[in-house]
Amino acid sequence: MIRRGRQQRISGEINMTPLIDMTFLLLITFIITMPAMEQGIAIKLPQGSADILPNKKSNVVTLDAEGRVFLNNHPLSMEELERTLGNLAAENPETAVLVRADERLDYGKIMKVMKLLYKVKITRMALVTLAD
Repeated sequence: MIRRGRQQRISGEINMTPLIDMTFLLLITFIITMPAMEQGIAIKLPQGSADILPNKKSNVVTLDAEGRVFLNNHPLSMEELERTLGNLAAENPETAVLVRADERLDYGKIMKVMKLLYKVKITRMALVTLAD
């Protein structure tokens, strides 16, 4: 059966509006979630009062509740941490290190990291706490 009259035209265009909407939605999602992902290791910081840290790029040593050590969110042994921080201090004597430790962690483990920083001659360091 042959129809006469109006023929339907097939459009060869792709509607870009939903794709653009989805792209912006994903972009906004990543912008919102990236600061939360930046800290990486979930620890419970102790309360304390101190000055606000400057926004300079610092190396961050993190000790979680189990005593595992991380440098900039990468797990390391104490020997690897000493070697890496020693190299950083040799390259730049002004290297700054922030120490984040879970409040449930044994004080002795924090002191081991502080002694290690002293040993590799890192003089710019700070202990990170939550503001009161």
